[in-house]
Amino acid sequence: MDNELQKNGDDRSPGEPIIEITEMHKWFGDFHVLKNINLTVHKGERIIICGPSGSGKSTLIRCINRLEEHQKGRIIVDGIELTNDLKNIEKIREEVGMVFQHFNLFPHLSILENLTLGPVWVRKVPKAEAEETAMYYLEKVHIAEQALKYPGQLSGGQQQRVAIARSLCMRPKVMLFDEPTSALDPEMIKEVLDVMIDLAREGMTMIVVSHEMGFAKSAAHRVLFMDEGEILEENIPVEFFENPQHERTKLFLSQILH
Repeated sequence: MDNELQKNGDDRSPGEPIIEITEMHKWFGDFHVLKNINLTVHKGERIIICGPSGSGKSTLIRCINRLEEHQKGRIIVDGIELTNDLKNIEKIREEVGMVFQHFNLFPHLSILENLTLGPVWVRKVPKAEAEETAMYYLEKVHIAEQALKYPGQLSGGQQQRVAIARSLCMRPKVMLFDEPTSALDPEMIKEVLDVMIDLAREGMTMIVVSHEMGFAKSAAHRVLFMDEGEILEENIPVEFFENPQHERTKLFLSQILH
């Protein structure tokens, strides 16, 4: 997968900032889970966040669409600041898609119904148009033939591809991925990563929490390393992997790269 995007002509430079996080802190009770996070993400940029379990990676991206509330600092998404204002939160969630580790599909709804629910109820899209869009994105993730089945009839890799298509149906400006392959059997991981590579090739702004280092090397503009609630290091992939600066980063990479 290395250099796959480069080979396919993805040489577009990221655009203007779409996410700006400034001096952000987050506590769970007395536990200081995120410490002084500063991060700017540009339109079309792909960022991979890695680090040990419990380092705050998932909490960070969950703060970006207010699934978790930060207590200090600022988060601005597409010009809108995330505060307690529910209208702002709703606006941002319309623009920021999220794919979870465990799919989060509605088991009692068909695949097609899972994909049309958001556009119909949130964006007020007519049902026929929502279904047409849903089929377009199911084709895109190579699973259109499963449209009338239910999640329980699909493999884990298929369900995750459905979850990605569901987020795309809302036509988001940013996609957040929270360890999208960690719950999958090894043979299913590639089919999900291939879909994410396609998204990257089309210029989707993506923040991905993942330990899939091959994907990071081939698809990321920047790789971030987190530990104990802090961003300890960030760099372009080739420098991050070949010349890590922080001792904690070096130890982490020595443990996961074989």
